[in-house]
Amino acid sequence: MPVASIQQVAREAFARRDTAGGALARDAELITRAARDMAVRFRRGGKLVVFGNGGAGTDAAHVAVEFMHPVIVGKPALPALALSNDAATVSAVGADEGMAEAFAHQVRHWAGRGDIAVGISRDDGGAAVRRGLEAARELGLLTVSLTGGRDTPPARTETRVDGPSAAHTGGDTGTGPNGKEDRADRGQNRHADHVIAVASADPAVVKEIHVTTYHLLWELVHVFLEQGEEALT
Repeated sequence: MPVASIQQVAREAFARRDTAGGALARDAELITRAARDMAVRFRRGGKLVVFGNGGAGTDAAHVAVEFMHPVIVGKPALPALALSNDAATVSAVGADEGMAEAFAHQVRHWAGRGDIAVGISRDDGGAAVRRGLEAARELGLLTVSLTGGRDTPPARTETRVDGPSAAHTGGDTGTGPNGKEDRADRGQNRHADHVIAVASADPAVVKEIHVTTYHLLWELVHVFLEQGEEALT
């Protein structure tokens, strides 16, 4: 294949990333709300449990270490645990109860009301991640879903003390009663308070935007904590 043809493939690949990245930037307010709610929970003594299937399991480990052992000197460590890391428990629960319960079982025994759960999946089809988030909501955790895929379904919003919101990075958006985009209704999901959905069919793009997203969440959580109580009310 000629070099010129390969260059065109590269340009198209960059364009997919530019589109999704630009959409993420436009959802800064919604992502900031998720970070604020996480900071509220951390300030009250809550901890973070995070989980994901397959490759997203490595993202879960990445998120946990970012919070537990910050790469930036001077940032305080915050309690975080990647449930995907415990292969023995995941496989044991999967064998006895089914893989869909692999994270829900751990959430019920590791976490409690006042904690935070982050579930990561490349689309909304992962039963284990979905059930983990549902179990977390039942226990009163703040829930954040990082997902993707053009088939991510919308659902109802529930009012929480911390305040739900949702972000949908790219793709088609809804409109409000005045015909304008209703950002608060986009990307909402029946099993999470905050949904950050990369509307891309390319799993590589979804993963790359997820990395940027959880780095942003980590950074903004610390900004809120550094600002003190006034920023968290």
